[in-house]
Amino acid sequence: MNLKNTLSLPFLILVLGMMGCTPSSNSNPDGSAKAKGTKTIKLLNVSYDPTRELYVDFNKAFAKHWLEKTGEIVEVDQSHGGSGKQARAVNEGLKADVVSLALAGDIDSISKQSGLIDANWQSKFPNNSSPYTSTIVFLVRKGNPKGIKDWGDLVKDGIEVITPNPKTGGGARWNYLAAWGFALKRELGDLALLKDPSKKDEVAAATEKAKVFMGELYKHVPVLDASARAATNTFIQRSIGDVLLTWENEAFLAFKELGTDQVEMVVPPQSILAEPPVAVVTKNAESNGTTEVATAYLNYLYTTEGQSIAAKHYYRPRSIELLTPEQNAVFAKLTLFQLSDVVSGWDEAHEVHFKDRTGVFDLIYQPDAK
Repeated sequence: MNLKNTLSLPFLILVLGMMGCTPSSNSNPDGSAKAKGTKTIKLLNVSYDPTRELYVDFNKAFAKHWLEKTGEIVEVDQSHGGSGKQARAVNEGLKADVVSLALAGDIDSISKQSGLIDANWQSKFPNNSSPYTSTIVFLVRKGNPKGIKDWGDLVKDGIEVITPNPKTGGGARWNYLAAWGFALKRELGDLALLKDPSKKDEVAAATEKAKVFMGELYKHVPVLDASARAATNTFIQRSIGDVLLTWENEAFLAFKELGTDQVEMVVPPQSILAEPPVAVVTKNAESNGTTEVATAYLNYLYTTEGQSIAAKHYYRPRSIELLTPEQNAVFAKLTLFQLSDVVSGWDEAHEVHFKDRTGVFDLIYQPDAK
């Protein structure tokens, strides 16, 4: 792997529950002193855990751009946590101007439950308001002593798997659905059969076998952390587990922190295309008088600079043509299936898999059975 593009901040800058980093109120984004009377606009970006370092860099770049364009100073606070927990916090009154969460279902929940976000929020920005993508890979101990190569290896005897709780974390839901897609494809051969009415019986049988696989998988999980970053800390700092299911960018951040002499990445032959979305929290922005700058802030993610910053932090930019050959070589080549290949959307994913008591996860996860 080419790790030429490194981060400017240490990997573990976090204190879990930290509400973010606020620029000094006495200086401009470039470090120069503010002129008296300069207008200052404050934004709050409520995001999920693995984007901490990305938005530290992006906020600085956007603030510099906005100052040069308008003469106005923008100060962006960050709030990070499990994606589902962050969505609930916004619904309960956290005054986000924008959200950048792990999955569309969490933004949908804000729109439906509190009405703070327009129902058509995915049409507001390109690519269904998803400016960058990622996927789910494995992080293993150096030398891969347990020989983990694919999803099926995760249920072998003696292997401990670290993955967060899909009831609280967005990355955890991507992990779960990536494993679910593997199990279905192993049984069916082609995920397209899920949408073929003539294959109803085959699909039903494959679904039951996939449930068995998922039950076996979670028997190998010794602890369910609340978020992706917390799970990374369990694997890295506490040295628990043989394999971490994680965002691709988190795996690269682990390399940055530990070096490749302690951990290594295993890319399974197939995984899921993860599409973290963004949205303006319409009613909050209107109330705060920040609609214009909040919209510009998210649009800036799609610019050459915004896409380059995403790539620097190992998110896959939508504009691949902006990458140098060296940057492009960093990203693993694998078969990616989409969310829509295994469920119709996040509503179905929640109803079938993550709903309290009746969802597949609650039915198959038995922590006392480990």
